[in-house]
Amino acid sequence: MSPDSAHPVRTADRGRSCGVSSTWRKAIASIGAVVVATLVTPCYAVDTEEDPYTSADPDYAAGRKAIEANDWNAAIKHFSSAALRAPDNADIQSYLGYTHRKAGKLDLAFKYYRRALELNPRHRGAHEYIGEAYLVVGDLAGARRHLEALRGICLLPCEELGDLEREIAAYLKKRDG
Repeated sequence: MSPDSAHPVRTADRGRSCGVSSTWRKAIASIGAVVVATLVTPCYAVDTEEDPYTSADPDYAAGRKAIEANDWNAAIKHFSSAALRAPDNADIQSYLGYTHRKAGKLDLAFKYYRRALELNPRHRGAHEYIGEAYLVVGDLAGARRHLEALRGICLLPCEELGDLEREIAAYLKKRDG
């Protein structure tokens, strides 16, 4: 018996993988490429990664610079202007909350954080910042709710989760002496 007759696959089929046609192999390879591209492409709707639209907005950029300079009123002005053009942008709403909190306007800070989380319930920055705002008003349970939300969002450790954990630990140390 020759080696060719010992195998059930005919000699003519040796170029194929398990009898799968080249059309199917190409389709499977294309699907695999799409899956890989999806896994490595940033997802702006879930993370606090900035989306390209807000990064290109001049008021958004000026607001970020004002934050770096601790100029909370200028940051509020710029982010408010950016929000007029993009009222449903969770990043802008979160930054409005952050700058109002830093300016001591806690009622407005909570309003903007809630709006950011309404727009994107998985917005890591908004969860961190509202948790910190709850600590400012002495609401440890509120801060812990957002810490738990971050634990559900951050399947791997993320900066926002670590930051809020540290803030809560510092709050407890100060409270308990």
